[in-house]
Amino acid sequence: MVRQEAWNWVLRLTSGEATKADLSDLEKWCALSPRHADAFVEANGRWQSFGPALENMAHRKSAELSVVKTKSARPVLGRRAFLSGALAASVAGGVFIAVRPPLGLWPSATELAADYRTATGEQRRIALADTGTVEMNTRTSLNLNADPVGIDRIDLIAGEAAFSTRAKAVAVTAGKGRVTADAANFSVRCDGPDVSVTCVKGEIEVVLQGSAMTLRQNQQIAYAANGFGLLTDVEAAMVTGWRDGELYFRDVPLSHVIDEVNRYRVGHIFLMNGNLGQRRYTARFKLDRLETVVTQLEAAFGARVTKLPGAVIIIS
Repeated sequence: MVRQEAWNWVLRLTSGEATKADLSDLEKWCALSPRHADAFVEANGRWQSFGPALENMAHRKSAELSVVKTKSARPVLGRRAFLSGALAASVAGGVFIAVRPPLGLWPSATELAADYRTATGEQRRIALADTGTVEMNTRTSLNLNADPVGIDRIDLIAGEAAFSTRAKAVAVTAGKGRVTADAANFSVRCDGPDVSVTCVKGEIEVVLQGSAMTLRQNQQIAYAANGFGLLTDVEAAMVTGWRDGELYFRDVPLSHVIDEVNRYRVGHIFLMNGNLGQRRYTARFKLDRLETVVTQLEAAFGARVTKLPGAVIIIS
């Protein structure tokens, strides 16, 4: 019962609908007993490992159902109902989510079935043939395929990776698009259907639904299933600062900073003050010292900080 309630709390916090009253109630719930606090820590930890994959599946399922025309009056399975049912089935059955995919909907080429996968805060370097490399950022999953004609083919399922190729071509599939390069350094970030590609050095080509864009050094393009965004100039060194253990932010909303920091730390920081989230912020953080983010927000904005079990932090 306590484990189920802990999962319900995690689901409520990640639904985007949590209120200050909910957070106050959660704090009281965790204080009921050490067992309650431990259950929340466990549920939150498992969500950090498997929640993103479940979220991605929920969005896919919702999208599939929304385009199916049917005369049936049966209700459409929504994201929250899907996640609630999946988590409940996992907990009630005493089965770890990774072993028995809830509802049998986990496709084979998902994050957990990927050839390579990094956990929260983890980075990994993969050597390709002929001096090429792939550097995986936090929470990243990809498949690597050797091509008979000599092209390294990589499927970026989720997350962010930096690619370097010199003597051999590389083709990276992300979302609905594909990036190819012969001798270049570039990075690709895939957040569900939204993908951004940054050329760090050399020249790369991005193809989406028959349309192609050429990117050169310090240029970036974003795309989704419906097409390309605008080609923009960026400081590529800032985009790939994570490779050197740093995060850079320049005049961006504080909500964006919090979202980025959450990718790298166990637990979660919830920003409950909408006005504070719109404040512009410029900063640089070391990935191995991310707790200084909270300290800076307290000092710079006078934010109220509440710390809960499971490395959950509430900023209001």
